Amino acid sequence: MKLNILTLKVLHKAKQSVKIGRKTMGLKQIARLLRNHLPIPERLGMKKHSRIEDFRGKNMKFLNCGIRPLGIYPVVDRAYKLTALYEAGITTTQLRVKDMQGSDLEAEIVEAIRISSEYNARLFINDFWELAIKHKAYGVHLGQEDIQDADIKAIHWADLRLGISTHTNEEINIALEFEPSYVAIGPIYKTDSKEMVYNPVGLKDLNAWSKCVDYPIVAIGGINLGNMEEVLNVGAANGIAMIAGVLDESKEVSRFKTVMLVDKFNRIFNEVCHDEIEYAETA
Repeated sequence: MKLNILTLKVLHKAKQSVKIGRKTMGLKQIARLLRNHLPIPERLGMKKHSRIEDFRGKNMKFLNCGIRPLGIYPVVDRAYKLTALYEAGITTTQLRVKDMQGSDLEAEIVEAIRISSEYNARLFINDFWELAIKHKAYGVHLGQEDIQDADIKAIHWADLRLGISTHTNEEINIALEFEPSYVAIGPIYKTDSKEMVYNPVGLKDLNAWSKCVDYPIVAIGGINLGNMEEVLNVGAANGIAMIAGVLDESKEVSRFKTVMLVDKFNRIFNEVCHDEIEYAETA
């Protein structure tokens, strides 16, 4: 099937997936492609439950994440992995479960919140904002499609923090309308952890885009122990999100790798902040 704007609009309205060769393009992928080819006003009208107008001009800024940097920010698929991460020095995590539903999913979220509370850690629940509200999670992380469907007011009124994924300068502008707790920007580099839908942002655009963002920035995508320093030296990132970076070959948490990442982040982040303070005092 040849895809064009009209075809994508029809598929999106009909809520139909489409098979291209051996691959099936799901509804979220169709919506993402369509959003990328529409002007911003029409993008915001794609979802009939768009919440941006509810926030514009109403001073509904989300709670911040405190004075500690978000730091190394692992994204995990199971609650039990959180214990090892927190014991290795992690202070911020995200639970991103894609293969559970119903009572199993709810139990997983409850356990993740319990473990995180024991370690006084900042846990963001990916996507499942209703369960996050119900069980009083620290925060919620939403993608661009998700913020159009979620009840953002309910998340705000429940005093949960909100993080939003962005991949382009235009998506950053959309995210800023919600006055979130942080903005995630990526992928910074090519990554194999998730299917690449967007081109890598790169350090130049990370630096340029960050100048318009007055909220903590989480850099994500292809960042590891070897290239983390060049990302932090841009001076934009308050946190570095990772999926595979903290895991070993069996996809379990590697304490050794995690401790090294935390130590390196803290050292470089403190050096960058110190340099910025010195520059501000002498300017």
